[in-house]
Amino acid sequence: MAVHEHPHRRLGLRLPSLHRTSADSTAEAVTAMRAYVFASLRLLTGFVFLWAFLDKTFGFGYATPSGRGWVDGGSPTMGFLSGVAVGPMESTFHEWAGDGWADWLFMLGLLGVGLALIAGVGLRLAAVAGAAMMALMWVAEWPPAKHLSDGAASMSTNPFADYHVVYAVVLVAVAAAGAGATWGLGKAWARLPFVSRNHWLL
Repeated sequence: MAVHEHPHRRLGLRLPSLHRTSADSTAEAVTAMRAYVFASLRLLTGFVFLWAFLDKTFGFGYATPSGRGWVDGGSPTMGFLSGVAVGPMESTFHEWAGDGWADWLFMLGLLGVGLALIAGVGLRLAAVAGAAMMALMWVAEWPPAKHLSDGAASMSTNPFADYHVVYAVVLVAVAAAGAGATWGLGKAWARLPFVSRNHWLL
């Protein structure tokens, strides 16, 4: 009995399309890369906030001299706020400088935002708190001014987009991207009943 091949007859077995597989693989690779980029950005920004808290608390000799940390009786806000020399809130910041409530609020903000970003939890709340801090610091430095109140050059290099604006945008972007799921506890955090009922805690 002869067996004839029929070139027009298709077998039941279908091989996957190489084109489709390649496109799917590319999309998955791009998605994974995006997740890693945002996770890296989240961790680096978190370290910026957390390091600022640690240095101001213990006086490691970087921005805060040794022996002048918060634990040594120093004020985390005195140096910065008392040095404000321009802007619409200059006198207000001078009044706030060194006040206990200002020190505690500033330090808790640095710690809370830093830990949230490092852990990858509560990113929406961290974005709001961190962006508010950056906005206040932007106003304190007041980049639009070319001159300080005493007439000296302000040394501002850009009337709007300084590093405070960049940090604020990064915080919002990290929260919007849900960057806590990669290299963080974001997925476990989102599954907690209290968090799942209150999406602003994501």
